[in-house]
Amino acid sequence: MAGTNSSPVKLAELGFSRLRTDRERLDRIDRYMRGEHDGPYIPRSATEEYKLLAKRAISNWLPLLVKTPSQAMAVDGYRRSAGLDGDAPEETPTEWRAWQDNRMDARQTPVHRAALTYGQAFATVLRDPADPDRPVIRGVSPRLLYASYEDPAADALPLWALQVETVPDAEGVEARAWLYDATHVYDFLVGGKGGPQLLASRPHGMGVCPVVRFAPDIDLEGRVTGVVEPMIPIQDRVNQTVFDLLVSQTFGSFKVRTISGMAPEFRRDPDTGEILYDANGRPQVIPIQADASRFLVAPDADTKFSQLDETPLSGFLDAIELATKHLAALSQTPPHYLLGSMVNLSAEALAAAESALSRAVDEYKHSMGESWELVLFLCATVVGAEPDPRAEVLWKDAESRSLAQTVDALGKAVTMLNVPARAMWSRIPGVTARDVEEWAQIQEADDPGLRMADAMASAVAPAPGTERLAGGDGE
Repeated sequence: MAGTNSSPVKLAELGFSRLRTDRERLDRIDRYMRGEHDGPYIPRSATEEYKLLAKRAISNWLPLLVKTPSQAMAVDGYRRSAGLDGDAPEETPTEWRAWQDNRMDARQTPVHRAALTYGQAFATVLRDPADPDRPVIRGVSPRLLYASYEDPAADALPLWALQVETVPDAEGVEARAWLYDATHVYDFLVGGKGGPQLLASRPHGMGVCPVVRFAPDIDLEGRVTGVVEPMIPIQDRVNQTVFDLLVSQTFGSFKVRTISGMAPEFRRDPDTGEILYDANGRPQVIPIQADASRFLVAPDADTKFSQLDETPLSGFLDAIELATKHLAALSQTPPHYLLGSMVNLSAEALAAAESALSRAVDEYKHSMGESWELVLFLCATVVGAEPDPRAEVLWKDAESRSLAQTVDALGKAVTMLNVPARAMWSRIPGVTARDVEEWAQIQEADDPGLRMADAMASAVAPAPGTERLAGGDGE
């Protein structure tokens, strides 16, 4: 694997080649997410009616498999660890202001969905050219960025990365690209016949490659797996079954009445009484009018009336439901999210049905939470703040719970276990970090005794570094 000792031109050429290599697989995942599936099997001699039914048979379940966990994941706060001098961290860390300035409350969702869709996504942190003290955070699709790692499974940051504006469909078509390493950002034109062309370079001042990977499911060999790709065979099976259902519904879902032993009547000339023929020389048959207000009468006693039963559709519906359950089981999506079969479920039953999804979301949060903490670590570097490797992001609680039961449980923790009431505020469903800060300010403004207690605690607090001497038995 090429390292940073190679020239930027060689790295750009290698990165663009890797993007082209991975493009077919990632483009297939992208097509399926947008509903452009491989069509179901139809005979070669299929008519236009069959082809129309094949288009209507596409039932795209895959976006729901990605949206369901991503909608339960939202970074809602950021908490620094206590300083080395014993002081409490500032209420609003500087790097969290950068998060807000970049509107990451909304922009984090596409990063999560891309990571779940493809198996990985990326975010870049660079200085704003107009304001070097302002970090700019941008999410990048893995279809447009290749990152090279010395150890793909363990390294937090890559050695270098290449981001392209687009991957051209044809050979020889140039595209804009940016190469990131530990010191510089290089502007390139890639895809041309003469190889990459270096346009400009500038130092970014980060000291590391400013690209962070989000890989919710990565193994010890650095291989990533998304939610969509393993589900494509089952999605194709659903589409095939829906197509067979539509064919049976269109051509065989009604009864067919038959008559045997009775000659049809032909149209005759009203003047001569002779049989009339069509343009092909065949007699013109008078159609039999069979409806609820008519009787069918035959002059011949040997005539038999019968009917052919319709094709039962229940088997197709059962097959579709079974394939949908397979999608739910393998993707850890609650079945009632896909089937809609939820009738009078209690809060406990709903929590049990969503337990697999909750475990999957917790796993994704652990992985992508570390990535967001690394993004904010780089933001702290840009704004000149002291980076805190022990800081952590706070995720919004999106689990299905009864509000009354949750508040009752939190109240019991306060009264029975002597847990501070303010420590429970953030655990109330729907409460944000901003709400907690506002409540704390209101409480301090309404309670003079609380302000006096805080002041006395600050006055009698020991000086930093003297705590162990005060104990009397320090070393």
